[in-house]
Amino acid sequence: MKAYALKRLLGMIPLLLGITMISFAMMHLAPGEPAVTGQAFNPKVSSQDIERLRTYYGLDQPLYEQYWHWLKRLAVLDFGESFSDDHRPVLDKIMERLPVTLWINILAMAVILLVAIPMGVLSAVRQDSWLDRGLTVFVFLAFAMPSFWLGLLLMMYLGVNLNWLPISGIHDYSWQQMSFWQQQADFFKHLILPVFISAIGGLAGMSRFMRTGMLEVIRADYITTARAMGVPEGSIRYRLALKNAILPVITLLGLSIPGLIGGSVIVEYLFSLPGMGRLFYEAILARDYTVVMGITVMGAVLTLLGNFFADLSYAWADPRIRHAA
Repeated sequence: MKAYALKRLLGMIPLLLGITMISFAMMHLAPGEPAVTGQAFNPKVSSQDIERLRTYYGLDQPLYEQYWHWLKRLAVLDFGESFSDDHRPVLDKIMERLPVTLWINILAMAVILLVAIPMGVLSAVRQDSWLDRGLTVFVFLAFAMPSFWLGLLLMMYLGVNLNWLPISGIHDYSWQQMSFWQQQADFFKHLILPVFISAIGGLAGMSRFMRTGMLEVIRADYITTARAMGVPEGSIRYRLALKNAILPVITLLGLSIPGLIGGSVIVEYLFSLPGMGRLFYEAILARDYTVVMGITVMGAVLTLLGNFFADLSYAWADPRIRHAA
């Protein structure tokens, strides 16, 4: 297991370099520059002023030199300074926004796992029942509804009409006057709708994969042999079948992490959450290269770590992978 984990960790290094190289090139080849975007409609700024800004930011250098200088700073965790007016360190801006994004993604993943796995198992063991058909209808509806449209509906009915849940921000206006536990309750109350919107699509897909995997396993020969030997049905389903049926779900879980991180852009902007996704969107509009690349690297690291833990879980569930490694 240790050799397999070390092999996967070493394999993440060239993959991370490739991600940074492609992202850096695509961002710099896009139309517009921070030196031009912020000054284009200012009649007092001359072309010489723009050229001085380009030289100050290093944008007059060849693309490979810019990437090499940025990569050397990245090796010592120096993400540079933002091109915006505040000129704050990029790492400070990311670390300020990262906790909100992590909370949304971690809670959404927990909801997906805690709900989708039992849902898929119930659909498989009660195939073609009313429960299975009802869950199938729910899954197709969840797939069909765009997340932003569903978010707007929930904001309107649960937030505006019924006033049950907050619809923007991460805390109430009276947050400073609350006790510690009231502050925590208020924080999680503000995350209910964003977490639900983030989880609903993944929950539907994960439950279908779990149902399909469970149906294949419970029809296997060793399950039939176990029933013939008198093994209790509960042990067959939840001790023998579930561990093998969950393998495709573990794989899908690792692949769904990039979708959750990318989907947080929509969720955070919709609910006005000060997260990394919203910062990323605003940095792209402003052509703030350093912030965009810093968030890209941070998102890539989180995605690779998620896939790494998914691989470890897969190796734990399937001994053949450990022996092959």
